[in-house]
Amino acid sequence: MADIIQLLPDSVANQIAAGEVILRPASAVKELLENAVDAGATEINLIIKDAGKTLIQVVDNGSGMTERDARMSFERHATSKIKQANDLFAIRTLGFRGEALASIAAIAQVEMRTRRQEDELGTLIELEGSRVKKQENCSCSVGTSIQVKNLFFNVPARRSFLKTDTAELKHIVDEFFRVALVRNNIRFTFHQNQKILYQLAPSTRKQRVIALFGSSYQERLMNVEHVSEAMSVTGFIGKPEFARKTKGEQYFFVNGRYIRHPYLHHSVEKAYRELIPHDTVPSYFIYIETDPGTIDINIHPTKTEVNFMDNKVIYAIIRAAIRQTLGLHNIIDTINFDVEKSLDFGPPPPGYEVKNPFDIQPTDFNPFEQSRGNKTTIENYRSRKPVTGWEKLFEKPDKEADEQPAVLIPDEDEKTGEFQLLKENVFQFHNRYIVSMVKTGLMVIDQQRAQERILYDRYLEQIRQQSQVVQQELFPMQVSFSPGDAELLNEIMGELNILGFHLNKLGQHTFVVTGTPSGIAETDLQPLLEGFLQQYKRNIADLDLDKSTNLARSLSRSLAVKSNRRLHPEEMIHLISELFSSSVPEQTPDGKRIFTVITQENIYQLLNR
Repeated sequence: MADIIQLLPDSVANQIAAGEVILRPASAVKELLENAVDAGATEINLIIKDAGKTLIQVVDNGSGMTERDARMSFERHATSKIKQANDLFAIRTLGFRGEALASIAAIAQVEMRTRRQEDELGTLIELEGSRVKKQENCSCSVGTSIQVKNLFFNVPARRSFLKTDTAELKHIVDEFFRVALVRNNIRFTFHQNQKILYQLAPSTRKQRVIALFGSSYQERLMNVEHVSEAMSVTGFIGKPEFARKTKGEQYFFVNGRYIRHPYLHHSVEKAYRELIPHDTVPSYFIYIETDPGTIDINIHPTKTEVNFMDNKVIYAIIRAAIRQTLGLHNIIDTINFDVEKSLDFGPPPPGYEVKNPFDIQPTDFNPFEQSRGNKTTIENYRSRKPVTGWEKLFEKPDKEADEQPAVLIPDEDEKTGEFQLLKENVFQFHNRYIVSMVKTGLMVIDQQRAQERILYDRYLEQIRQQSQVVQQELFPMQVSFSPGDAELLNEIMGELNILGFHLNKLGQHTFVVTGTPSGIAETDLQPLLEGFLQQYKRNIADLDLDKSTNLARSLSRSLAVKSNRRLHPEEMIHLISELFSSSVPEQTPDGKRIFTVITQENIYQLLNR
């Protein structure tokens, strides 16, 4: 039998390795930015065309490379940061695996220009699919410039899996944020299709957060600081009232490296417990500094996952640091560990009458009270007559209730399957659910999901019919966004105008709102529009939706009647009528159930099990 195991050709092996490291244009951006940081750059320019599909270029003023180092940097497992296995547990740099440039060169056309300060000439190297096509001396600035053109040009199957430019650009912006947030001493410039998205000057960490996320974060952030011999935890957390339903502003950095860590994320959520709704997430920017020997960062090709030597200690420290910050801002009570407050009391005021604690005043009934014949009054209590008049605790139905209009409520007939027209009889439960009596039992409707379905159908129809329903604002409102959100808002301005949002550009990242969709009762449009943009970006990243569908879904989610809002009977009647006039009253646009019917049989089983 012939041998069947053989070594893969280098070209195939490099493409396989590239698939582990370079998943999309954002992956290449991450690796190139990290290399620029490790080179000691104080200024980094990121230039993108067509969301990285056509061009990714990173220019830095770092240390540069010699001709030999420039050539060796494209070899697999070639690195200047590790010489022996123990070095893996003393790493403070970002890129160290020696796979990034080799992986990029295997699936793109790459051009590198690099020069050191002490060299008169630099080095130019051109590669295509791992093959060196040119290497020569050139004239260039100190530092390194790398151009990555036509990513996945030789792997068409991988290229076909890339999403829209808007979706891919969002991933690139995410990677840019993860580097820029922790390297606030570096000047960054980010160009997309010859437009400047971000221009960041060296600043403090808080100023860097504000520059990336918008001026409104000046008032939203609270400082976190906990320093001990083992580690330090510093950074910022968001005030509870600004917690969001969508993730996107949760950042952990360990020794200058962005990481994902669900266990530590849980520690933050636990610190906020009972301060924010259960379905929202607080913002946080947490910077952890610790001995690199206590963590393992070599467990994932993208280096975003780490193992701590003692996760429980880190968990407890982060939670305590956040609780302390919340206490200092009077959001929760703080504990003075030097004084036990329960024992901290002074002398009674003048004239205070000290009462005998054992002098118990008689009450209407005390089961332990002694009576004649040394018998307790328990027997007397059992022999009492039943309480009468309890019916008065419950209001009788008003005569006017019988005169309220009838609405169409679905009650599926077993034989015909048709909806029955029943008289209105609804109430609200826990300010979240609308309960209505139907023929077979009780119908329970989630008011937020119902409104989401109604608004989704309405907005989708408005976009298709190009029909506007707008209410003019008596006092125009000014809103400001991060550069990325402002650019996204510019892209969808036409569709938002059709939906009823009239926005005029006031500055580079500032807009004036002169009109809103009909029916909006919100007085503060800043958080409303921010939540809409967050939902819109999340849909781009997670779902394959066209622009119209995404806009309708995002806006309906943002404007739907929220839970914990009390509705008047007329509002509930109107909501039910509109729901069962919609296209799919049973489900929200993302497939969640809107209502259920609790039958008489269900109730009987619950009471007799």
